[in-house]
Amino acid sequence: MAEKKETESTAKTTRAKKTTAEKPVAEKAASAKATAAKTAEKAEKTAAKVEETVKKTAEKVSEEKPAAKASSAKKPEKPYSTAGAMERRIGAIICWVLAIVCEIFAICLYTGKLEITFMNTIVAIVILIVVDLILVIVGSLLWKKANHIDPASKKNKLKFFLWNNMGVIACIVAFLPFLIIILTDKENKDPQMKKICGIAVGIALVIGVLFGIEWSPISSEEKTEQVKYANHVYYTQFGKKYHLYEDCQHINSSDTKTENSVEEAINHGCNGVCKTCADRYEKENGTSYLNIQNAVENGVE
Repeated sequence: MAEKKETESTAKTTRAKKTTAEKPVAEKAASAKATAAKTAEKAEKTAAKVEETVKKTAEKVSEEKPAAKASSAKKPEKPYSTAGAMERRIGAIICWVLAIVCEIFAICLYTGKLEITFMNTIVAIVILIVVDLILVIVGSLLWKKANHIDPASKKNKLKFFLWNNMGVIACIVAFLPFLIIILTDKENKDPQMKKICGIAVGIALVIGVLFGIEWSPISSEEKTEQVKYANHVYYTQFGKKYHLYEDCQHINSSDTKTENSVEEAINHGCNGVCKTCADRYEKENGTSYLNIQNAVENGVE
């Protein structure tokens, strides 16, 4: 009996110990569950906030895009057409590249790096120089025409000057290196070749530069102002001014007189109104024809 009671007592003690040990474990488990639930709840709230922020940002972006389109649509367009300017500039660049290729072949013939048997070397070099010059001039004329169709802004004076004289730069690149090689040639293997080639390249360089200079540049600001005025003006084939009156003394006897818009006159190569016509207009109407100085400060043609 005593042993039985002792066994039961030991069993009770063991169960009590297990219960006491299990309580902290259960409490810890419950606490962990509660913490996990709170974490999950916070995560859901954070996700909801992020989602809401993303939605608001997307809405703002969608609202800003039409606004940006509207602002770009409000940018003032040029009051004249620029069609054909890009094609002419591309044509000019192609001509200038071909001109430089001709120069390279001419240099190779002159220095003996390239030899030909079907033609005299001096004749071949002169032919290449002539072709080089033709390509440079054609490129310059195309570039000038493009600059009158779509002129550069005068806000940056250096850029305006360089842009309007790209023909001069191209001519220098197409002839000056060859001229330097000829002038610095000390071997003097063929004095006749040196003399003839030197003269040919020098003449070609001068002619190319003269054709490359933009003698009557016009800015985008000037063209924008001028196209707002008279619908019909008169100009001649090589004139640099357009005229308000058909009977103007400067074009009265011309056989190449053309009547057209101011825009077409500028595209043709004119850079402003004839001073005589502008003065006559002011006397007849009591007001100045144009409100910009550059329209009448370059003389009469």
